[in-house]
Amino acid sequence: MKIDQSQFSARRRALLQQMLPDSVAIIPSAQMKQRNQDVEYPFRQDSSFFYLTGFNEPDAVLLLIPGREEGESILFCRDRDKLMEIWNGYRAGPEGAIRDFAMDEAHSIDEIDAVLPGLLDGMARIYYSIGRDDQLDQQVREWLNLIRDKVRQGAVAPSELVMLDHLLNEMRLIKSEPEQALMRRAGEISAEGHIKAMQLCRPGVMEYQLEAEILHHFAMNGARFPAYSSIVGGGANACVLHYIENSDVLLDGDLVLIDAGCELEHYAGDITRTFPVNGRYSDEQRAVYQLVLDVQKACIEMIRPGVLWDAIHQKSIELISAGLIELGLLGGSVEEVIESGTYRNFYMHRIGHWLGMDVHDVGDYKVDQEWRPLQPGMVMTVEPGIYIAADNEEVEPRWRGIGIRIEDDVLITAEGCEILTAKVPKEIEEIEALMASA
Repeated sequence: MKIDQSQFSARRRALLQQMLPDSVAIIPSAQMKQRNQDVEYPFRQDSSFFYLTGFNEPDAVLLLIPGREEGESILFCRDRDKLMEIWNGYRAGPEGAIRDFAMDEAHSIDEIDAVLPGLLDGMARIYYSIGRDDQLDQQVREWLNLIRDKVRQGAVAPSELVMLDHLLNEMRLIKSEPEQALMRRAGEISAEGHIKAMQLCRPGVMEYQLEAEILHHFAMNGARFPAYSSIVGGGANACVLHYIENSDVLLDGDLVLIDAGCELEHYAGDITRTFPVNGRYSDEQRAVYQLVLDVQKACIEMIRPGVLWDAIHQKSIELISAGLIELGLLGGSVEEVIESGTYRNFYMHRIGHWLGMDVHDVGDYKVDQEWRPLQPGMVMTVEPGIYIAADNEEVEPRWRGIGIRIEDDVLITAEGCEILTAKVPKEIEEIEALMASA
């Protein structure tokens, strides 16, 4: 399952149509990064660059120039190199960029300093995300200075720099049908991985063994890498929001919180489930879990076009505050708890985030200083949680060390919404039955 090359071309055309005349956009690829001596991290392409090209190599730069007669899409990339390809794999080269990636023009990346200033000469503005790549920032300054040095010869340097982020981020925020299909499959694979972990779990298993089971399932289904570092936190570790050590033994009577999702063809899944290590929730665990689940289901029920992003979060605050009071974990009225912010001792993050090519995907949450309404094609997570720290002396000991989060990926549709990760159970009885059957 892949995005067709025609889709990448259509995205470039859509961005070109939004650019002002006499302008050029500069979009760099990601670079290889060194992990330690003679070892590099696995390459992962920059999301925006891949969104526009489908080109999965480092050391490349895309230029978009609206209205250019010779061609509007120009790619600078590595040359073919037989020796280096023996060592490190196939390169498309400039010829392949035109043939396989529908570029109008392509050059060796080694020629960029000679060619690009001429393409900037006479342009009024540059669309560019300054501050993200220090090396390219310096190159852009040098290219501009080269043009300015030739002003007496009639050269005209661009005088306006426009941040590209807004245009591109807004495009990426609304997922096309092919993107939705990829994210639906990423959600399914991620959900299946969580089911595998539930089936493997028992007292004495290590956190990293559950992580390994999940990653194995991802890879066996075509998603070689996770979308982010997996969180597998048993007991009090579940109260550390971004716990990734995953090194402790899982103990009888504890819960384990797993936040993990695969990346499939550059699109992310993101699921959290919290379940009992021994397969049965205690009374306290059950009470807190049911509260979080009820909140999540009520928030998902709200999701439809036109609902304000923040309204869903505010609903989660109201329901969690009321539930914490009912359980005796907080005192006072709901209004007092919200006004004082004491609910944040247990629920300290927002209800969710955009999801797409990045796990915390791009796109503004406010438009003209107002919370934006949801639109069909957006994908968001819904992930309320309650975390009762092991050292919280404000609550009875029986509650301490319980950390619970439940997270699903939700696509906004014209009629309402679709839960992309519904395959993994979250009802108490379903989880206990699944673990018992293992």
